[in-house]
Amino acid sequence: MGVVIRRAGESDRADVVRLLDEAFQDDPVSGWVFPGDEHRRRRHGALMEAFLDLALNQGFVDITQDGAAVALWWSVPAGEDEDAEEGPAQLRAAVDPDNARVEEIGRITGEAHPTDRPHQYLHMIGVRPGRQGEGLGTALIEAVLERCDREGLHAYLEASNSRSRALYTRLGFHFTGNAIDLPDGPQLWPMWREPRPFVTASGGPGEFA
Repeated sequence: MGVVIRRAGESDRADVVRLLDEAFQDDPVSGWVFPGDEHRRRRHGALMEAFLDLALNQGFVDITQDGAAVALWWSVPAGEDEDAEEGPAQLRAAVDPDNARVEEIGRITGEAHPTDRPHQYLHMIGVRPGRQGEGLGTALIEAVLERCDREGLHAYLEASNSRSRALYTRLGFHFTGNAIDLPDGPQLWPMWREPRPFVTASGGPGEFA
């Protein structure tokens, strides 16, 4: 049987935040934002909840029916975001006011984010520890990429390690050529995906709207 996916909403808040907190506790980027283990355990969940709010407000959240994996997507229009300048500072103030890195990572990734074409932005995808390697994350991504191909939409993300970068490459993403180097921290690889031609149920090519 395939992976059953549904759209998450406000009623899923506690479960999604808990899942993301668990999935990213040992992530290199989370470790850079919150370098102390104890401090990360205390404040990391608040950052995940803030990211969830952004996805619910600016895009959508997909979750597997069993709650083992979740993906946060933003629907990004073309053109500069007038609120982009203030967003990272507001995030820091809400999540961890004394932690400059909460603001810094938002500014750094925001500067690298393409603005010339509308696209779907895969901001985060988390799989519960112990369930990784089952294809849940791939299923979540493919469900959205199928719609992107059908509707002629582009997609964007930042890969945080070589393993995820290889997966995204197989799914049609290409490294933009400009890596993001976090100061004294890990490297991120911005990746862009052009919509692929799709085939209709009759076997013929589809047409973009």
